[in-house]
Amino acid sequence: MRAAIRSAVPPEATEAISYGIPAFKNKGALVWFAAFSDHCSLFPTAAVIEKFKNELKAYSTSKGTIHFPTDKPLPIALIKKLVKARVAQIESKKQR
Repeated sequence: MRAAIRSAVPPEATEAISYGIPAFKNKGALVWFAAFSDHCSLFPTAAVIEKFKNELKAYSTSKGTIHFPTDKPLPIALIKKLVKARVAQIESKKQR
């Protein structure tokens, strides 16, 4: 998951620990991610999850997180799409 996120964030984005889990930042937090015993989580914010709710129907979601089961391959293309949407969201806020 880390490699998929890294490939979708701006080159100047940095890695950090935020809220006790790994995150990527670029003038503010972009996304968080974490691994658990039965799933990997991506935290792209509630707005991104809402925007892609139809594409996320196969996964367990909550307000701010998506759970990808560890017994199946990660949907790399979907993860990149979600991260790019989050980056675009941050960029659009900066232009206001």
